[in-house]
Amino acid sequence: MSSNPYLPRLAEVLEVKEESPEVKTLKLKLKEGRMKFKAGQFLELTVFGVGEAPFTFSSSPFNLESFEVSIAKVGSVTGAAHRLKRGELVGVRGPFGNGFPLEEYKGRDLLIVGGGIGIAPLRSLLYALVAERSEYGELKLLYGARSPSLIIYKDEWEKFMEKDVEVYLTVDVGDETWRCGPYGPCGYTHVGVVTTLFDLVKLNPEKCVAFVCGPPIMIKFTVQRLLQLGFPASRIYLSLERMMKCGLGKCGHCNIEGYYVCKDGPVFPFEMLKDIPHPF
Repeated sequence: MSSNPYLPRLAEVLEVKEESPEVKTLKLKLKEGRMKFKAGQFLELTVFGVGEAPFTFSSSPFNLESFEVSIAKVGSVTGAAHRLKRGELVGVRGPFGNGFPLEEYKGRDLLIVGGGIGIAPLRSLLYALVAERSEYGELKLLYGARSPSLIIYKDEWEKFMEKDVEVYLTVDVGDETWRCGPYGPCGYTHVGVVTTLFDLVKLNPEKCVAFVCGPPIMIKFTVQRLLQLGFPASRIYLSLERMMKCGLGKCGHCNIEGYYVCKDGPVFPFEMLKDIPHPF
């Protein structure tokens, strides 16, 4: 990070990849130095002449030569980010926030549950885990999107399966393209909200840790299901990006009953939030 946290560093756009009609992934490289981050942390991206917005890293924290952010087009900054071309320069501040507490849970089974663009920080988590795959027990991913065309990282799920990751995909509404393969054996693709995937997997809550990221309503019902299954609140981790703005805890946009998502998170154990009304 720059010695001045308010001062962006220059980064070059190495590649722009369209993941879906709504999401593009930018591959970036700092003009000077390397970006060192933990899975779960985020950066502030400046599109010059337009503005700045926070995005979690979506790439492997073990790759120090470049880094990636996946951006859903929802406003002026994200729209401008979607128009960026290879070779253009952007500003980056960070990394900020905490990361997923992976050192604490070596030897445990891990469950990753993502919805929509919420899979972005979980992709970074997956890369971190498969880089040290022998350090963990069973590794399962449940991921859902509204439709098949909105599933992102389509060319990567089979590669994760080859790394001994159980991948279960679902969509709210299927179409003629949504069938068995290329995502693996029949039964791995599914129709229904992401929580319906719990009916397909065998979990041992006594030795498993859950990591969740997605839209607020998805997080709410996923947490409810995990608690019903017997997961303790202390072993359910949520990646929240609600209303983050400055990244430094100064503007107050991300305040949740005294917690600042950008400084105290964005990764929280549900134990910290369970008594707060509408924390996500």
